[in-house]
Amino acid sequence: MAPDTVTTAPPARPGIEEARTNVAEIDFRYLTARSKISFKSPQQDIDNANINLRVRKDSLIWLSVSKLGIEAVRGLITRDSIIIVDKIHGEYSVYDFPTLSRQFNFAMNFQLLQALIVGNLPLPKRPAQKIKNERDYLLLRQSEGKVLVENYIGEEDRKLKKLMVTEQPTKNTLRLDYEDFTSLNNFLFPYTSLVTLDYQSKTDGQFYQTLLRIKHSKVELIEKTPGFPFTIPASYKRRP
Repeated sequence: MAPDTVTTAPPARPGIEEARTNVAEIDFRYLTARSKISFKSPQQDIDNANINLRVRKDSLIWLSVSKLGIEAVRGLITRDSIIIVDKIHGEYSVYDFPTLSRQFNFAMNFQLLQALIVGNLPLPKRPAQKIKNERDYLLLRQSEGKVLVENYIGEEDRKLKKLMVTEQPTKNTLRLDYEDFTSLNNFLFPYTSLVTLDYQSKTDGQFYQTLLRIKHSKVELIEKTPGFPFTIPASYKRRP
């Protein structure tokens, strides 16, 4: 008499099913960071400047940029506005996200900037959204309006490793690459972020590229507010 045949399903690859329902994100109330920043655009080139960052989750980003030990720029970013104070020239500028989006011909918002700093998904994951295998990553595709977001997630640690944001009508793209993951308060935090923005100018029709690199030297996740000091001296002139 032939023995009973037992059929077993092949074991699931480690981490995939969990990643399908849960991407490892960083939870915090306040974040502070000391970092180096490099920025290159058609109009500006900043190399390895010191930057202090303070973030109140989902509501406020404060920054201070120093050169040669002197504070040159202080900025305050809310969900609605961006205020940049130029302390070297005694000027300040006020922007909103729709205006910046038109300037770069690319959709920008607060969540995208916060994601740049902490390495979380810029859009919340919804239960119906599926994750599929894509080479060495798990790929979560999301869309909002005319924007397609492709999140490349590490299979083992479920951390966001790469992010591609594409505006469908223009094909302008923003790419975020995260590196140097280090343990921080039981989270894995990317200590290096590289942002590449490729866009076609609405003004002259030419294609341009903007590069931003942030390398953190110290990051803390804290419960009490670090303070967000911000004033504009009355003598400062507003840039048009």
